[in-house]
Amino acid sequence: MASARNDFSATFRPLQIYEQVSEKIRAEIRAGRYLPESRLPSERELAALFGVGRPAVREAIGALQNEGLVVTRRNSGTYVSGNAPDVLARATAPDDAANDGAEADYSPSATLDVRLILEPAIARRAAAHKQRDPLAEHYLAQMETLTDIADAEQRALWNNSDRLFHRQLAVMTGDALLVKLAQEIADTMDQSLWKRLKDDGIYDPARIRLYVAEHRLIYEAIVTGDADAAAFYVEQHIHRVQRDIAPV
Repeated sequence: MASARNDFSATFRPLQIYEQVSEKIRAEIRAGRYLPESRLPSERELAALFGVGRPAVREAIGALQNEGLVVTRRNSGTYVSGNAPDVLARATAPDDAANDGAEADYSPSATLDVRLILEPAIARRAAAHKQRDPLAEHYLAQMETLTDIADAEQRALWNNSDRLFHRQLAVMTGDALLVKLAQEIADTMDQSLWKRLKDDGIYDPARIRLYVAEHRLIYEAIVTGDADAAAFYVEQHIHRVQRDIAPV
């Protein structure tokens, strides 16, 4: 009996809110109520229709973009892909092993909520050591080299150095459990849905320069031992990311 319960808990997972929304939109496309090449209702309209917040709608649309079911055109809206019926047919085919049992990405807005709890505490703990860290400085230097956010390679470098910089702050605490938790978050920030929303929300070069400056403020507060400032800068940075990629 215990083994059966373990097997059940290993396979059962409640759907995240954005997954429920994406399935509703997927069902509307499948039923022909949202036709290929047609424009979807706005994020605000979809949020009201499904009784959820806009972050869940944005995440759902990002997931559907990653599947190739919809495309978003800046300053125009989100449209059903012309080949959406074919995409759906492939996704529901019996021999489609790629979709069989695949785990969904974590909700980026939920990840940011967890980061708001954890990362200020990490910054405070790291500031107690007042030590510079060559690897954190390496990631900062990588972020500062960014000149063209539209370039896919530079965007990938930015995403990687950003998430690993935050992971490295946990390393600076010297606490193995905090490092493990920070690694889980860093892995979440490497998922396709996170990168999709981040790329869509942070596309302005001036915004990137602001992000780099915020990372620098966090780091300098830590290495000078100013725990209050380090925690404050982390909180402000995460709030800015929330506004950019998951606006309410």
